[in-house]
Amino acid sequence: MTETWPSPPIPASPLVLRGRRFDAAHPAVMGIVNRTPDSFYAAARYTDLEPGLAAVDRLLAEGADLIDVGGVRAGQQGGEVGVAEEIERVRPFLLAVRERHPDAILSLDTWRSEVARACAPAGVDLVNDTWAGADPGLLAVAAELGAGYVVSHTGGLPPRTDPVNISYGPDPDDVVRDVLTRLAAGAARAVAAGIPAERVLIDPTLDFGKTTRHSLRVLRATGAIAGLGFPVLQALSRKDFVGETLDLAVDDRLFGTLAATAIAGWLGTTVFRAHDVVATRQVADMVASIRGERAPLVALRGEPSADPASTADATGAEPVRTRDSANPAP
Repeated sequence: MTETWPSPPIPASPLVLRGRRFDAAHPAVMGIVNRTPDSFYAAARYTDLEPGLAAVDRLLAEGADLIDVGGVRAGQQGGEVGVAEEIERVRPFLLAVRERHPDAILSLDTWRSEVARACAPAGVDLVNDTWAGADPGLLAVAAELGAGYVVSHTGGLPPRTDPVNISYGPDPDDVVRDVLTRLAAGAARAVAAGIPAERVLIDPTLDFGKTTRHSLRVLRATGAIAGLGFPVLQALSRKDFVGETLDLAVDDRLFGTLAATAIAGWLGTTVFRAHDVVATRQVADMVASIRGERAPLVALRGEPSADPASTADATGAEPVRTRDSANPAP
């Protein structure tokens, strides 16, 4: 007899990029490299080429599946960055990364179609449009490039606008309804533009156009967002909603971020955009195993072969632990 639990895991739609599939059993971690001098998290600023390339090397070695490269700070702090300057920040860097890592999955964080088109020679795999189609031509460029596309939610705010006096209606869940409506419409536009559904990511975009209470409400509704039938991207890393909830500065927000990551994973998120790749990778994989989607890499506890007396070699060495790839998920 199969039990029906009160809160079953929410199905997670797969993402397919560069021939690789990410799903509930294999969630993806998107490592962040900001080519900006004023990113809100100083540890992710890489204005010089070589340190930036070294950061990519490290992120990939730590388990990042995608590398997200941006050239403009999201918020309104800092100076204005024109199209030419943004291109200069990201295009040479992406080209260098592609030469160094030919098979890496590269994401470009931009809202400008001119920037995406200029970066075409780097083989961009994903266009991360964090400002919800502010440039209506960006979607068409992503389709031309054969890239995936991120549909985001900003509550209608223009790029680099911080939320002030934001309201979605008297009901606290009005923000969730707005997110669901706009993400569904944006995903439909992306598919109509020629982007396959498995390359359309939907991102509720916490903090953007939202108060901290809005972001917490939307995070709690991740299951409903996953229910739209597209892979969900959650960009949670060290964001203000974590900082304000716990009253912590950016450098102290890792544990709060990981708590949010675990909840988002349980509720059906496929991709996690993260500064802290090792920690995020472990949390995402652990949640996938708790969900019953991913087998443990090692499963010796309680097995006869785990008895040191029966498995140690002649030197008395401990048994070698091997990946449990043959065992199905629990």
